[in-house]
Amino acid sequence: MAAPRILLVEDDERLAELTAEYLRKNDFEVAIEPRGDTACTRIPAENPDVVVLDVMLPGKDGFDVCRSVRPQYQGVILMLTARDEDMDQILGLELGADDFISKPVQPRVLLARVRALLRRAGPVEGGESGGSGDELTFGRFRINQATRSAELGEATIDLTTAEFDLLWLLACHAGTVLSRDDLLQRLRGIGFDGLDRSIDARISRLRKKLGDDPDNPARIKTVRGKGYLFSRHDWN
Repeated sequence: MAAPRILLVEDDERLAELTAEYLRKNDFEVAIEPRGDTACTRIPAENPDVVVLDVMLPGKDGFDVCRSVRPQYQGVILMLTARDEDMDQILGLELGADDFISKPVQPRVLLARVRALLRRAGPVEGGESGGSGDELTFGRFRINQATRSAELGEATIDLTTAEFDLLWLLACHAGTVLSRDDLLQRLRGIGFDGLDRSIDARISRLRKKLGDDPDNPARIKTVRGKGYLFSRHDWN
């Protein structure tokens, strides 16, 4: 099996080389890109398995890079933020990042996050999420676990790894309210701390992609004080 490919977008040359060396020792193929504007060209052209993307970059910052490449690139994007600021993390997630780590980051932590994201990008065990079979259908909406694809009518819905995982989990529990704690535990193995808005950001993106009314959503409903509910109906 070929080694997973990582494009590390980081302008700190020494940090980039040390990080790349550590990842290579752990069976990854790593290329380094120091500029954001050049990364916008390389990411869709090279289609790496994972993009580790710093926020502060010359040419274009990480947010602009994420915004630019996400429509063309469906792989994993892990953003590195220099500060532990909620707004930076929320913005990154809204633009399509799959996860984030605050800098300075320990190499072991980065490695663990990358491996976890790649596991999530692979097939998901249907039994764990409560589904049966590889495909679920609700009216004109279909989602397939094996191919990691979703369609609404004749249109294919482009989803990031994290968006697909969340949508599959919700669809497997159609008609059941799942709390933020439920979703975070199942998707990331962590509990809800009252501050994490990553689920909210992804729900917002999913609603847009599914044609749901953001002011009065019917397909992915908000149940105040409890969580989110994927509707069995409203897909025609």
